Amino acid sequence: MEDHKALEELRRDESSRGAFLKMVGGAGAAGALGIFLAACGDDEEKDKAAKTGEQKPAAGPNVDAEIVNYALTLEYLEADFYRQVIDSGEITDRKIVETAKLIAQNEQEHVEALRGTAEMLGGKVAAKPKTNFDAVLAGGPDMILKTAASVENIGAAAYLGQAGRITSKEILAAALSIHTVEGRHAAVLNTLVGKSIVPDGAFAKPASMDEVLKSVQPFIAS
Repeated sequence: MEDHKALEELRRDESSRGAFLKMVGGAGAAGALGIFLAACGDDEEKDKAAKTGEQKPAAGPNVDAEIVNYALTLEYLEADFYRQVIDSGEITDRKIVETAKLIAQNEQEHVEALRGTAEMLGGKVAAKPKTNFDAVLAGGPDMILKTAASVENIGAAAYLGQAGRITSKEILAAALSIHTVEGRHAAVLNTLVGKSIVPDGAFAKPASMDEVLKSVQPFIAS
């Protein structure tokens, strides 16, 4: 089907990752992975397609730009969350602090690469939202780590949910590479909070735009 054209081209073309690196720069390959988190589409149309079995054709670069911008918004939230956690001093375990710093660096690289990609694709670039993690930080280390695990699991599921909608094989290659990084973040944090490293079992479950938005809405300041 047309929606899976990029997947098929990526399978056959080994130059995709190299082309992406040229497009957004060296740090971009890791950063573009954040594209996975986006689920930008007409939910009403998606529901109709699910009921009728009809597959709505992708809209090309416009869809990719929407996905990149939505992913950018989510990565803004993640990067800001880890920054606030580290600055708060609530986490005192040295190893956990170092892990948080590494994840924070990854998320910031995602932001920079996604922002550069959005600019290159043209149109409006998503602005950094105001965040509110006060309730999480006030809950202490346990609440912070549980929230971090939840956010990373949602992020990995979001990228997975958008893979079939991405039309550019270069962007898809980057999205898949970021999806892997987000999954590794989630596995580490799941271990810290006593959850399985594979909460969905052998096959990860994708998340829709509605599910992702509902999950992160409490962290966006009004």
